[in-house]
Amino acid sequence: METNGFASIAAACAEGRDDLAGRGLQENGRRSLRLFSTWEITRYLIPVAQGHFRRVLKQNPALPQGRSETEGGAKWFTLDEVLRLRAHFAAEGSKTKNYRPYRPEGLPAKIMAVANFKGGVGKTSTAAHLAMSAALDGYRVLVIDLDSQGSMTSIFGGKVDDEWQTIFPLFARHYGSHLRIENQRRLDRGDPPLPFDDTLAEAMEIRAPDLVQATHWPNIDLIGAQLNLYWAEFQVPVWRMQSRGWKLWETLSDTLASDGILDSYDLVILDTPPALGYLTINGLAAADILLVPLGASFLEFDSTGRFFDMLHTTFNSIEEGENLAARALGREAIYFKWDAVRAVLTRYDGTQQAELAALMQAYLGTTLSPHRQGFTALIGQAGEQVQGIYEADYRDFNRETYARGRETFDATWAAVKSLVIGAWRRDELAALTAEEA
Repeated sequence: METNGFASIAAACAEGRDDLAGRGLQENGRRSLRLFSTWEITRYLIPVAQGHFRRVLKQNPALPQGRSETEGGAKWFTLDEVLRLRAHFAAEGSKTKNYRPYRPEGLPAKIMAVANFKGGVGKTSTAAHLAMSAALDGYRVLVIDLDSQGSMTSIFGGKVDDEWQTIFPLFARHYGSHLRIENQRRLDRGDPPLPFDDTLAEAMEIRAPDLVQATHWPNIDLIGAQLNLYWAEFQVPVWRMQSRGWKLWETLSDTLASDGILDSYDLVILDTPPALGYLTINGLAAADILLVPLGASFLEFDSTGRFFDMLHTTFNSIEEGENLAARALGREAIYFKWDAVRAVLTRYDGTQQAELAALMQAYLGTTLSPHRQGFTALIGQAGEQVQGIYEADYRDFNRETYARGRETFDATWAAVKSLVIGAWRRDELAALTAEEA
């Protein structure tokens, strides 16, 4: 086969991908989210008994009443309607129950990066299901796909035509803003300015909200990715070489904050490429919480250890370089900090991997989450239907099979949610302490 043969293979894969991704689309070409039954709402989403739930609906005809597929059958609701019902119970229901998720006022969203440079560890699947879990809890979630493969974008039905609809223009704008300041300094010194090309000029007009697209989940938005995003891995080092003073690792943290993203959402979830490139470094530098999925195998344990070693080398190198200059100029030193770092076992099979998992736990200690995300038949079936576990209709299985299948993802979210809430509470305490000082 000659080089051109790859094009025909890629075209065949693209056609098949479109066919698979097209399943579950509405007539307008958009994906749709399934409905949720009264049983599911009262068991998982709103902490009320079914009987009380029905009485509240009957007493409040202005509330969403759901729809039945058969005469006298179960009522089904859209997630938008569930969120409205949750708001009603939060306002009118028992004050002893948490109908809405914990979210302190006045504090920014928490950024969570899911990363590992070992492929096939369930990174994108874990990130997607965490986004869905958070959305079902009532959080407003922004998913940012940093991987040029665009798998997360496909899961949420995103449409991305070129790199200008990815986070690439945010990098260009961040560098352009730095370059404008640098060029003014150069002019003041009598030096010629560095080139400011059309790419940078165009990017200066783009803000993060311009890149956000809605998904078929009412409270999950997306900044998508596609193949051209990989160009950033080549362009970013060129910009860095032109101006060594550009702090490229601050691009995401700076732009998400300055563009109001951290005020518009509760959680920002970053799906990173399976490599420690410039996009991944940015995601990790911006993150408050870092999750590292891995399987219970020697090779994945070994690879993950090397990943952490590379993280240490990379960020330590940045700190040393920046702080050397900071000391010379009398500035405050910088150090990267994370609210929490956890490794998470995925695709876990307790019948075959228990001994190795226990060994990994002994070595990693609290860094390895004690919860192990099991693999069930439901996960495989949902994947075949191009949807997440939470998008699967339990009637395609049965209630108990569905309940057992989603338990592992519910537990994963519960463990991660405790990290998020703990971080917010520490921030609240720090803010109160600062006010009292």
